[in-house]
Amino acid sequence: MFFNDIHTRIRYVFLVVICLILIVIVRVFVIQVFQYDKLSTLADSLWSRKLPIAADRGLIVDRNGKELATNITTTSLVLIPNQIADKKAVSKDLAEILGVTYEEMFSHVSKKTSIERVHPEGRRLSYETAEKINNLNYDGVYLVKESKRYYPYASALSHVLGYVGIDNQGLSGLELYYDDYLTGEDGAIKYFSDGKGNRLELSEVYEAPTSGITIQTTIDLDLQLAVENELDNVISKYNAEHALAIVMDPDTGEVLAMSSRPNFDSNNYQDYTTEVINRNLPIWMTYEPGSTFKIITLASAIEEKVIDIFSDMYTDTGAIGVEGATLHCWKHGGHGTQTFLQVTENSCNPGFVVMGQKVGKEKLMEYIANFGFGKKTNIDLNGESSGIMFKLEKMGPVEHATTSFGQGISVTPIQQVTAVSAVINGGILYQPKIVKALNESETNTLIKEFGNAKIRQVISKETSNLVRYALESVVANGTGRNAYIENYRVGGKTGTAQKVSNGKYMIGNYILSFIGFLPADDPEIVVYVAVDNPKGVSQYGGTVSAPIAKNIMQSAIEILDIKPSSKGMPKEYNWLDTKYVVVPNVVGKDLEEAEKLLKGFKIEYTGKGSRVIYQSPQANYFTPEGSTIMLMLGN
Repeated sequence: MFFNDIHTRIRYVFLVVICLILIVIVRVFVIQVFQYDKLSTLADSLWSRKLPIAADRGLIVDRNGKELATNITTTSLVLIPNQIADKKAVSKDLAEILGVTYEEMFSHVSKKTSIERVHPEGRRLSYETAEKINNLNYDGVYLVKESKRYYPYASALSHVLGYVGIDNQGLSGLELYYDDYLTGEDGAIKYFSDGKGNRLELSEVYEAPTSGITIQTTIDLDLQLAVENELDNVISKYNAEHALAIVMDPDTGEVLAMSSRPNFDSNNYQDYTTEVINRNLPIWMTYEPGSTFKIITLASAIEEKVIDIFSDMYTDTGAIGVEGATLHCWKHGGHGTQTFLQVTENSCNPGFVVMGQKVGKEKLMEYIANFGFGKKTNIDLNGESSGIMFKLEKMGPVEHATTSFGQGISVTPIQQVTAVSAVINGGILYQPKIVKALNESETNTLIKEFGNAKIRQVISKETSNLVRYALESVVANGTGRNAYIENYRVGGKTGTAQKVSNGKYMIGNYILSFIGFLPADDPEIVVYVAVDNPKGVSQYGGTVSAPIAKNIMQSAIEILDIKPSSKGMPKEYNWLDTKYVVVPNVVGKDLEEAEKLLKGFKIEYTGKGSRVIYQSPQANYFTPEGSTIMLMLGN
């Protein structure tokens, strides 16, 4: 009995031991197979430390790869409190170097944490400051690499590019909109320490940072700098409250240049007010467009076939009555009897009221909506406004009439450029865009390309052609004459918009604008310029904004290599203008005949002979009357 009892106990003990061994084996298996990574990480965190290495933010470049936003390497201070033996001495020395109080630095040095970043005093240190700290040679005091955003062109394109905070996070512009792409992955130098935080003599592990993705924009830097220069001149010359300009490719919706005043230096954004740095006027500012909006009314009327711009006539007496209201033309006494092409050339308000009436309220508002007004264009920037349109059900005859010539409604500059691009490109509305592609940072290989976003066909190609003709005539013969460029076909429309304050229109305070394009027969660019309340000048869009747009277009001709044309409309000159005439062709003619044909010009000769073998300027192009013609002579 006793024997059996002992054997039974042994069996039970043996069984229990076997079970315990199995449990241990299973537990070890679970730890080794299923929980290894988790436990290894936890164990690693107990005796390893990381000194952070900030990743470079992705570059922002123009359409040709020129850098618009890049990075420079700076140094920052990091402390390992457990490794600092003499905390008082370290606090005293660092406080003196960084220019902070001893108490403030001591709070960093004695903090109960594995790693302490001294912020903001220890961030992005100068070379001299970093050198002083390095020479202290204290244990637990480290200098680590930190990437700082740098904008090589300072204030150029500042509202589009935006700026970043001290931790390299995007806060506005493209920096904010594409922050997830631009932000890289930080690296570190990993070292090992004992339980008290003391550094062990083991090999360090370098974890390389990964730079952010490169953003390739649609911007042409050379054209952007030309725009910046023109806006600087505007502010200097006219002391305007605001000024802005946009250049777009009408066939794609790509923004080639965009800027406004006031602007700011993205490298030192903290020196400016919140209003200045966060208001990108070309997409944020809303105002009555004035006469530039007449392009939309004209296109709608032609598309609906309610007018023939060549044969239909309108007699302008200087005003038109609508439901008891009198709407005036800018010209006192009116323009008299004119075709609707001349109505367009003269920017005649009553004539455009009639156009709008012929189209009809519902149909006109349908076209306005289809051209993108009243809602955001969804350009890839933050802070865009949608503008304000009359609600159809609350729109009476007077509101219908004023809308026809761009008064009583509110639009953004980007809406106007996008809509006019659709008018002149064959009738297709495109979504505007700033970014062209995403590229890998190291190899610059393409990751993603943003195609052209076609929204809708608004008008026919035939209507588009006719509107282009009318707007070329505005520049050659009408209010846009100051934007005329000899030997190039330019179309456009001026705008002089009243501003509202406390519910009333202001006197002598206007937003002057011009929207132009070239070549008029096949536009490559659209240029919009608006100047708010220029001083010391007659406030008309044709007087102020048209010459600025002309200068930008002349820069674009050279930068984009736009070819000249001898097929454009001749300009109707007045006594104030420098008159241009067509240069006759004298190549191949004898000297006596050439001199007769060039009567009125100054002639300079080179070479020897009795026959002209080359001339400059070339034949059939416009040149100022009385200018010098170079002739090369030969036999």
